[in-house]
Amino acid sequence: MFQSLDQLLAEVRGCSVCDLPMGPRPVVSIASTARLVIIGQAPGTKVHASGVPWDDPSGEHLREWLAIDSRTFYDPRKVAIVPMGFCYPGKRKGGDAPPRPECAPLWHERLLAHLPDDRLTLLVGQYAQRAYLGARRKKTLTETVRAWREYAPQFIVTPHPSWRSRGWMTKNPFFAEEVLPALQERLHSLLSDS
Repeated sequence: MFQSLDQLLAEVRGCSVCDLPMGPRPVVSIASTARLVIIGQAPGTKVHASGVPWDDPSGEHLREWLAIDSRTFYDPRKVAIVPMGFCYPGKRKGGDAPPRPECAPLWHERLLAHLPDDRLTLLVGQYAQRAYLGARRKKTLTETVRAWREYAPQFIVTPHPSWRSRGWMTKNPFFAEEVLPALQERLHSLLSDS
């Protein structure tokens, strides 16, 4: 039986499958009309505290890349935010732990089934790219992003917009020169139609 999106979101938000250091707090934003889907990693501590996706400096950076304002970004009728892990996964040496492996297989297919077929999916970072590109993914994130045209029009790939990406962008100017303008043009077209 096909579950309504409201019923499914209630189930997602009540999820307690994983044993998490700060407890479960699934963060997801979606409506059945969204034509852009952002699939990133997992919430950090700030997003866990606020319950608002991308409510941190990485989110500000991502919105700059997309050239869209906060009002548009946080309108689930336009932009769906469906991370690989919906809850803060805790710490590990060197930063946050990876997204929990249970989350995407449990929820993604069911959530994305509610979205239009002509959507654009933005794969932010290696976890999303590994899950959605599989063997089509290149050996490194840089090679995968450089090959972005191979994944279009269904997907556009980017690094994670953390502070670390600023150095990466300096070494890889093609991202700002080629990928971001194409992404922004596609988004302008998608979001103006909705």
